Amino acid sequence: MKDLKQGTAGFGAIVGLLFMLIGILWMSFGFWKMLILLALFAVGYFLGAVNNKEQFVKDTVNRVIPEKKNEPIHVREELKNEQAQIYSEVESEIEEEENDNED
Repeated sequence: MKDLKQGTAGFGAIVGLLFMLIGILWMSFGFWKMLILLALFAVGYFLGAVNNKEQFVKDTVNRVIPEKKNEPIHVREELKNEQAQIYSEVESEIEEEENDNED
């Protein structure tokens, strides 16, 4: 009984059982209702067992959705690359036109 402090697994199990009993009293049995019952148990266990809920949710979300790598864009380099690509495309079109005109 000494281990029943908020943030421990024992306290989480008790709160989960409490939510489960509320669920059983609230509804009759069926497939979808059993899923709701299990969800209520999970919420109760979460409320009782997790000490720092905000950090737990942040850590869980970061595991599921990792952070983006923010790399700076070098505008001058990007513009030079785009201009070089455009010039090469234009030159290839001019060469194609000259080849078509020679034929």
